[in-house]
Amino acid sequence: MASVALRGLTKRYGTQTVLDNVSLEVESGKLVCLLGPSGCGKTTALRLVAGFLEPTAGEIALGNRIVATPTRTLPPEQRNVSMVFQSYALWPHMTVAQNVAYGLELRKLRRADIAKKVTAILTTTQLAPWAERYPAELSGGQQQRVSLARALIVEPDTLLLDEPLSNLDANLREEMRFEVRRLHDAYRYTTIYVTHDQSEAMTTADLIAVMNAGRIEQLGTPQEVYDAPRSEFVARFLGGSNILRGKALDASHMAFGGASIECRGGPLGPGTDAALSIRPHEVALHAMAPPHAGNVVEGRVVRNVFLGSSRDYVVAINDGTQLRVSAPPELNLAPSQTVWAVLPAQRCRALMA
Repeated sequence: MASVALRGLTKRYGTQTVLDNVSLEVESGKLVCLLGPSGCGKTTALRLVAGFLEPTAGEIALGNRIVATPTRTLPPEQRNVSMVFQSYALWPHMTVAQNVAYGLELRKLRRADIAKKVTAILTTTQLAPWAERYPAELSGGQQQRVSLARALIVEPDTLLLDEPLSNLDANLREEMRFEVRRLHDAYRYTTIYVTHDQSEAMTTADLIAVMNAGRIEQLGTPQEVYDAPRSEFVARFLGGSNILRGKALDASHMAFGGASIECRGGPLGPGTDAALSIRPHEVALHAMAPPHAGNVVEGRVVRNVFLGSSRDYVVAINDGTQLRVSAPPELNLAPSQTVWAVLPAQRCRALMA
């Protein structure tokens, strides 16, 4: 296993900058997810690490080796990197065992050693009962496990996964998220996982790098980036948030909806435009003004939708902001009713400008 380091990595096509001065350190044995929408540069970063593209600026190091600069790029076959693509790319005329063994045969290992390794990894990936079947005889989830087993068996320094679950249906995708994490815990290869699906990232990753417009907006553990988003993009992309705007009163208070709202993070610049995020399930609605409560704004119910386990509210605040609120199902407030929204200070997160 080896660490992965991206240092000032940039990729341009003519005047278009796809990856813009990205720096990232992936410790040996860690799984880092590059999470972001289509076109944010995450797959370009992965292909640069794999050696399929050359950087315009910056460098890539795998362990102690510099493998890519604008003037020198080590080819993929010399990097000891395995990559799993969106398509499973299995040989249709080979059995599961033959597909998995293929990389070892190219390395000309002894047959006895190949057989031992194949047996071990088919057991770990729970594919042993299907060893003699062909890809067309397998489910999508089984084919994806074959693809993962084939990548893992060659003992790469780095494992790269490019949207590996995107071709599976919703139920299989959920199951395979946990399978990817289980296999990572078993082998502990240094792994970079590209996805646009926040649930995949939250389930599989040690660290999530949230990407936008060719840059990393925030890097942290799944809980860190969810609980403490530093930008409006991260707050909206990871879990969905209300974005509230106003004037900073001091380092930790913002004027919003006729009230002084205390928030965490920052510090805010007094007198400047400010913004904070709060998630819909963190807002508490009341039919009467709560006594002695801070961080309270008055509003009017615009929409109340019963969802079974919760109610989805839209509340209009007097400054025109529409606040999304997820409330308990028993809280049934009529449209146009005046309500008071409590915004807990510890859940109001100051955002970078």
